[in-house]
Amino acid sequence: MKCEQHNMDKSGDDNSGRNKDIKPVLQGWDFEPDSINVRKIRGLDGTPKLQMRLDLGILQMELTGRPDGQRPHGCESLLEYFESQLAEHSQLNGSALGFHLTRRQCSLLREEAGMYYHRYLGLFALEEFHDVVRDTARNLRVLDLCGKYALDEQDQLILEQYRPYITMMNTRAKASIEYHEGRIEDALTTVHKGLKRIKAFFSRFGQEEIFADSHEVRTLKRFAREIRKKLPANPVKELQLKLNRAVKEERYEQAAKLRDEIELLKRDTSSQSQEKA
Repeated sequence: MKCEQHNMDKSGDDNSGRNKDIKPVLQGWDFEPDSINVRKIRGLDGTPKLQMRLDLGILQMELTGRPDGQRPHGCESLLEYFESQLAEHSQLNGSALGFHLTRRQCSLLREEAGMYYHRYLGLFALEEFHDVVRDTARNLRVLDLCGKYALDEQDQLILEQYRPYITMMNTRAKASIEYHEGRIEDALTTVHKGLKRIKAFFSRFGQEEIFADSHEVRTLKRFAREIRKKLPANPVKELQLKLNRAVKEERYEQAAKLRDEIELLKRDTSSQSQEKA
């Protein structure tokens, strides 16, 4: 078979691709395998874009809407399209009974979810936490939709393995927002809620023994420890620790003074609470 001839210059390059080489874009931005290499740039259309450096090149994504900028069926994404189809079906038939997703449709939804995964990973590295919450919550909706309406059982379950990870990223982003706003208690509560959701996932599949040692749980518990360091000191608790130490070392006179301080502090706290009420 005769090979197709190409218009090549003396260096062996295709003349038609001379201005399409991405090497100038990558110069000065080396790939670092142990970190997420990401940056924001302004596109030729004047809007901000997200770029992620990979070992063999670069991903460029829109910051809003579908990451590739497409609008399938005139909707923001395929997920929104199928959700609108479900709503229309339910309205016409009185319920969702009979609505389903084919293997091809589930495959396309998974591919689309992969785009959002790359984007929220990059956004997290840039500490754009509100957008991470948006994209992770969106991908959890994909899992819910396929899990409930996919015709094939494999399509119902194939994405479920990622639920703990997406839940963990969603939780970290929400808690990070609260943490940076100084809402330390709220951030800690958010982490605990995320842990409960992940535990419920493992329980649903009879894998409770995996829960405690999973990457997602260890990550959230480590984050919770960091958050607790920012909690305001509890003076009663600190005095109680000193009291216990004084009793253990038989410094009874000091222990008595510490008991008095604790009682006084408790009364003051109680009075302040009553005044607020």
